[in-house]
Amino acid sequence: MNDIAEASPSPASFLSVGLALKLSLTLDGQKVMYGSTLLGWKDHAWLVCEWPLPLGHDHRVESGTPCTVSYLHDGKLVGYRSEIRELITAPVPLLFVAYPKTVEEMHLRKHFRASASEPILLMKTDMANPSASVLPAASYLGGLLKDLSGGGCSVTLVQRPPWLRPGTTVRLEFELPGLGHITNLTGVVKNVDVRQGSETVGIEFRFDEMEYIEYRGWGGSVKSAIEQWATQKIVAPSLS
Repeated sequence: MNDIAEASPSPASFLSVGLALKLSLTLDGQKVMYGSTLLGWKDHAWLVCEWPLPLGHDHRVESGTPCTVSYLHDGKLVGYRSEIRELITAPVPLLFVAYPKTVEEMHLRKHFRASASEPILLMKTDMANPSASVLPAASYLGGLLKDLSGGGCSVTLVQRPPWLRPGTTVRLEFELPGLGHITNLTGVVKNVDVRQGSETVGIEFRFDEMEYIEYRGWGGSVKSAIEQWATQKIVAPSLS
């Protein structure tokens, strides 16, 4: 990743309706990050976006509260320091934040790998019938998602079944904190690592348009959601 570069914002080059945003701010003494979607803007005045659903419509955020807005654009992480301007609750909840005076840009590596600690379900794929929805109980396995990137993940298991070995195709289901719940994501086991009584498998994603994410105030494909989450988790503090 290159050093941060600062530039003057140009709406034509860095804003678009439907852009997936990440909002970072401090609430009740804790730093939190939420996904949202850009709905519009007024040049040099404000940006308007969806109110992050995890906050709830009754959660009040004071006008003037500092925040950081960031997103991916043309292979770069773009972000800027801002503040909350206004919250409108009716007819739909909308959040207004201050328009940037300058933006910071960081060129990214192909894949950022971010640490994670989420339950994950692995399902053996029936290659004779990949779309089969009913599999034997022995074909399901729970584990702990340890890290995640746009290209794959690693999963720690208490006990690895014989069928889960390099070359095995699996379907994955897990939570992407703050963004949504991913189901039916295809992966191929690339390696197995045995350490201290547990085993960790490395899995490479194979995006085939069968994967699905139940969004929570965020838009985009499963692939872009994973990339956004991993990138923001690693580099967002540099923009704060």
